[in-house]
Amino acid sequence: MFPNSSSLGRPPFPPKHRQQSNFFNKLPLNIPPPLISHQQIIDAQFTFQDAAALLSGNLATIPAVTPQPMTYGNGSPVRMSDALTLFRGRKRLSERRAAHDVKRQRFHSRHSETTVVNQAVPLPEERRYFFPRSRQSPLFAAYYIPDLTGCVPPLPDTLFPDPIETTLPVAKDKLSQQVLELFQACRQQICDLNRKELCRTELQREIQRIFPQSRLFLVGSSLNGFGTRSSDGDLCLVIKEEPVNQKTEARHILSLVQKLFSTKLSSYIERPQLIRAKVPIVKFRDKVSCVEFDLNVNNVVGIRNTFLLRTYAYIENRVRPLVLVVKKWASFHDINDASRGTLSSYSLVLMVLHYLQTLPEPILPSLQKNYPESFDPAMQLHLVHQAPCTIPPYLSKNGSSLGDLLIGFFKYYATEFDWSHQMISVREAKAIPRPDGIEWRNKFICVEEPFDGTNTARAVHEKQKFDIIKSEFLKSWQVLQDKKDLNRILPLRTTIQKS
Repeated sequence: MFPNSSSLGRPPFPPKHRQQSNFFNKLPLNIPPPLISHQQIIDAQFTFQDAAALLSGNLATIPAVTPQPMTYGNGSPVRMSDALTLFRGRKRLSERRAAHDVKRQRFHSRHSETTVVNQAVPLPEERRYFFPRSRQSPLFAAYYIPDLTGCVPPLPDTLFPDPIETTLPVAKDKLSQQVLELFQACRQQICDLNRKELCRTELQREIQRIFPQSRLFLVGSSLNGFGTRSSDGDLCLVIKEEPVNQKTEARHILSLVQKLFSTKLSSYIERPQLIRAKVPIVKFRDKVSCVEFDLNVNNVVGIRNTFLLRTYAYIENRVRPLVLVVKKWASFHDINDASRGTLSSYSLVLMVLHYLQTLPEPILPSLQKNYPESFDPAMQLHLVHQAPCTIPPYLSKNGSSLGDLLIGFFKYYATEFDWSHQMISVREAKAIPRPDGIEWRNKFICVEEPFDGTNTARAVHEKQKFDIIKSEFLKSWQVLQDKKDLNRILPLRTTIQKS
């Protein structure tokens, strides 16, 4: 499925005893700027005294920031006013093309245009640090739909060849056809990814004037293969290799970022808000792309699990359609909002993967067991994106249809899984006994985070919400088992129109 699959078991990084621990080595000056020409980079002499002044509100001594036009591989700039015009009417265009898109049966094309994401924006030579460019993984290839990619000039892909074409599963029954229809209409398009990448690139350049060694990563559903057209963007700002105290240091850094967004970048960014959660974030809306973003500091587990999930998404062609329909179903039934005590999208994805791993004839393996070096929690961040290139498709003997798998998913969590004594573990590819730690006590749902072992479903802490979640699983299983019509549990037309 992917190039380099012949190097199976030989991950593209040196053994741990030869790895360098310094994440910020000097960048060789002969590496060309990947996205923006050197003339476009402003050497703003922004010191930490300036950062302190920014936090205190004394902006008089801070050098002005002049917004620069973006230049892509074809040399044509994208000005802010142009981008705004290009983005208008995107939803109407997508609705107009929905009937055409649904008919397509491939989500990769040899002629697909791909987006190079998470590339470092180089600083002027005297201030460059080593952030190895995020190379274009075959997993980043997106299905090319000319009608949708016109809104942002595509970025060139010269680093990796296109992956081999991968077909969607065959849908012979009505329920499976409905799952595929929903997936093809609602999945994230390359246009959506380009808009988020444009914002990430610009913000990284601005933030590096405060924190020159920092790097901004696009993470979560935008990159893990399970995004939809309406998915928000998640950003991780990596300030240093070492862990950051989320209660003190991360909040301080985010307060600087929020101040930057609300002052110098107010023409681009609106409603920046600092949320003091367990992992604090700055929520904001990009006026150009009209995308809502969450930005955290040094929550690097999000970078690692993004590429783990992306590998699961593409090693078996039934995984992405099944995950998308479950996410849409949970959202429709109001059980997909961690801030309101229900399940996060991340927990839902892990629940689907776990179900597919625990079938009598599994559809997914444990990637962390089968390829431990490729998903080493200690791997340096600039190598994480390379791991999926070495993983071949998983050839399962289970020939179940999408419709049967969806019914089985609801049945598993409605009647088979032991919520009181078991924990969902994608890392182990099975249900395991609950730990005795305080984090797991008095929790109604336990879903293990594959890298740091925390409970991703800790937000479900009220029995009433837990009972509602279980009830929705049970009712949906009973309805689908009887009628086998997705519209009975999720109105397709309304869901597609909202995407």
